[in-house]
Amino acid sequence: MLRSGWWGAVALVAAILATVAAATATATTPAGVRLSDERDTTRWATPARLADIHRRASGSSAPVGRLRFFTEDGFPEVYLLLRQYTDPAGRQWVRIRIPKRPNGRTGWVPRDALGPYNVIHTRLVVNERTLQVTLFKNGRRIFRARVGIGKPSTPTPKGRFWVREKFRFRNIPLYGTYALGTSAYAPHLTDWPNGGVVGMHGTDEPGLIPGRPSHGCIRIRNPDIQRLWHLTPVGTPLLIQ
Repeated sequence: MLRSGWWGAVALVAAILATVAAATATATTPAGVRLSDERDTTRWATPARLADIHRRASGSSAPVGRLRFFTEDGFPEVYLLLRQYTDPAGRQWVRIRIPKRPNGRTGWVPRDALGPYNVIHTRLVVNERTLQVTLFKNGRRIFRARVGIGKPSTPTPKGRFWVREKFRFRNIPLYGTYALGTSAYAPHLTDWPNGGVVGMHGTDEPGLIPGRPSHGCIRIRNPDIQRLWHLTPVGTPLLIQ
């Protein structure tokens, strides 16, 4: 009986601790409403005003960055939206992905700091092992092509990113005629023009595709990038794996 009673007390204490831990997790990491699954449905927005990006959904939380109106190339900056949460005071917060070094950072901003939400249903996947890029729409593959990625000394970063901007070039054979600018930053090119933003662009050396010839960007043969450019809207999530 004593042994049975002891185990019952242990179980009770464990249950209490689990309840406290769950309450603490809820308080520090609000669940809210998911805005994007970065697979079939993704939402994005541009800033309505400049505001700090906070570590947590609270104005007293430490800032981890600041919204900006424009990308390094002068296009409207695009933020991918992950989750929306209403705090006890009734203020709405949005968790966003942050396009800055180091790759993969997220943070929270007030909902009123963002413009209208845009919804898309496309997704890009770059497979560094097979050297292929695949575009999905509504979960169905609609495009696939071979690619060139970064050399071992200047690798293409892996992770979750998104398309921030779309370019058309004239008289720049190195980049072809079309390009997609992403939120990824090449890990070893901090002094590269515009901070080493990873782009998906055409090439004047199609014979190097598929392969690993670049400084971190993703090269695609010109006919393929032209087609991909027309199929891929801004805000499309990008998984590099």
